[in-house]
Amino acid sequence: MNRSPAAATDPAPNFDPLARPYRWLEYLTFGPFLWRCRIHFLPHLAGCRSALVLGDGDGRFTARLLRDNPQIHIHAVDASPRMIALLQRNAKPDFACLTTEVADLRLWKPAESPRYDLIVTHFFLDCLTTEEITALARSLTPAVAPGGFWLVSEFTIPPTAFGRAVAMPLVAILYRAFRLFTGLRPQSLPGYACALTASGWTIQSQRPHLRGLLLSQLWQRTSQPAESQTSRNPST
Repeated sequence: MNRSPAAATDPAPNFDPLARPYRWLEYLTFGPFLWRCRIHFLPHLAGCRSALVLGDGDGRFTARLLRDNPQIHIHAVDASPRMIALLQRNAKPDFACLTTEVADLRLWKPAESPRYDLIVTHFFLDCLTTEEITALARSLTPAVAPGGFWLVSEFTIPPTAFGRAVAMPLVAILYRAFRLFTGLRPQSLPGYACALTASGWTIQSQRPHLRGLLLSQLWQRTSQPAESQTSRNPST
């Protein structure tokens, strides 16, 4: 991913310390809702054959996608070696259909082939700045066939009393915690919807969870960038 020389020297956040307790921390804080957010659009992915999964943590979604879609091959990339190890273990029954790679996704670029028909980012884009997501989308889009999907799960702050009183302070607390434990630098939700739209992606469907705190979205690559389209993502 293209970054300025100064920004490229920023160390990547270290999620290794969270790898082992990751699943239990998730359930203790949000119960089953993060998982429900991830799998909401699974039935729409039955026709996908080549997926790029970025920052899937311990790999439970990767394992589920492989189990539900035996024809798919997944290329999973994560900056944390321990997270990749957990992903490999969870996906072991379908390991032949999985390629894994440890890389800083702010710098990583896809190979010219194969061409993907699906990108998956579950609670990953909020670890990047809007500028980093813009560069990532520009880098990834040519590697996706027109008509391919981008599956997104993210935190959002709905424009409601609940958003102001609950979602906003909760997201701020989460960012502080991740900064403390991982060195994560971004401290606010990025405008990822504008970045995806500018790179030629159009939102097809979305589903809010937990009164709008969580959002499942299914985007599709169009043949031409849709920079003028207004996104419906409440986080932007």
